[in-house]
Amino acid sequence: MGGRGQRRHAPAGSRSGRGARSARPTKLTRRGRIVAWTAGVFAVLVLGTAGVGVWIYQDLNGNIGAADIDNKLGGDRPENLSPGSKNILVVGSDSRDGDNGKYGKGLSTMQSDTLMVMHVPANRKWATVVSFPRDSWVQISACEKGDDTTSAPHHAKINEAFAIGGLGGEVAGAAACTIKTVEANTGLRIDHFMSVDFQGFKGMVNALDGIEVCPEEAIHDEKAHLDLEAGCQTVKDEEALGYVRARYSVGDGSDLGRIGRQQEFMEALAEKAQSKLTSPTSLYDFLQSATKSLTTDEDLAGIKPLYALASEVKGIPSKRLTFLTVPNYPREADVAADKANVVWQYPQADDLFTSLAKDKEVDKKALQAEAKDDLIYASGVRVQVLNGTGVSGRAAVVAAKLRQAGFTVVGTGNAPETTRATTATYPQGMGAQAKVLASRLPDTRAAQGSDTAAGVVTLTVGTGLDPDGIL
Repeated sequence: MGGRGQRRHAPAGSRSGRGARSARPTKLTRRGRIVAWTAGVFAVLVLGTAGVGVWIYQDLNGNIGAADIDNKLGGDRPENLSPGSKNILVVGSDSRDGDNGKYGKGLSTMQSDTLMVMHVPANRKWATVVSFPRDSWVQISACEKGDDTTSAPHHAKINEAFAIGGLGGEVAGAAACTIKTVEANTGLRIDHFMSVDFQGFKGMVNALDGIEVCPEEAIHDEKAHLDLEAGCQTVKDEEALGYVRARYSVGDGSDLGRIGRQQEFMEALAEKAQSKLTSPTSLYDFLQSATKSLTTDEDLAGIKPLYALASEVKGIPSKRLTFLTVPNYPREADVAADKANVVWQYPQADDLFTSLAKDKEVDKKALQAEAKDDLIYASGVRVQVLNGTGVSGRAAVVAAKLRQAGFTVVGTGNAPETTRATTATYPQGMGAQAKVLASRLPDTRAAQGSDTAAGVVTLTVGTGLDPDGIL
């Protein structure tokens, strides 16, 4: 994958969340984590073991929302390089309407707080779940906004895609824009999606009479409407919702910390559901909330297809279920004024996405070690910009954009001939730096050259490059 088909971050550990670390004496397996986060699949697993009647099956089946997204995705999509595998996009969302309104002032559209892709390989012998921090600074694809207009491609936090597509109030539009954005930035072809509404999540917690959390420090978060003292306590209703939303008042205030805290909470939820849902009333309430909170693509909408997917996941050995976050680092390292976002770390993110696209199992430890030991900031890439467009001044324009993005531009000039393709050519030993540069420009590939200057990546700008697309 070249250009913008790759990206980013070193995983937040299962204990991240720091000041809000859960201290439960037992931990759920990684299988429990994957089932819990794909709430619909988890609900079906419970349903399948509960022996409920046909009328309940039909009732729950009708709760699951179906969204037609096929006509919203367009034809410019990544190629499916691994037939038989599945990439499932999972979104934790809310509309900020009704009970959700208190959590976001001035927000009138759908919001996405959790975003991940679950890759299930063709042989069903392993699986990888990749989390995307909502603060990921990416290019948002052009999307239908639900009001007969289309948004222009632009740079923003990755979760803005869900909000733009959801302006019309339909999950289909929100999901389609998110899928387009994830596909464009990762090169992964998304086969299915699940959207889980947070209000349904609250109902699942309540059906279990709450979940125990053990923050090591008091949490007072105005935005999440949460006031918790330190120590173990059971949360439900708005407290449970606030706990998984809380961010700025906990630990280092990062979205990565919240991801870790959410994972631990969902582990506890799945663990308690497996042991406590023996009462028919509690089981029914739990499944009602779970299925009502779920909207999927049309092919996955229903108890039967979800059960089939859950059965496939259930058979995967726990030791071969991998959970990680896209390698990333604070964008502030490249752009001093941006203290709110992260950028994906290359070439590690590219390695991750390429492996999944080709249906190859990811070595988490190796990926984490490489991300830690071989971090290359934009400022560490020295670039010579050559104009291959025939348009006067284009090299200077691109050079200015690269400097804004944090790159070190050492000079500009003209290429020997006009070209449409944009290429980052590098001398021996600078392949990683070239991939970092290529990751910030759309449709740009890195290639080794024999006549390039030592210590410098030569960027030949083609006519197909829009300078405004530089990330």
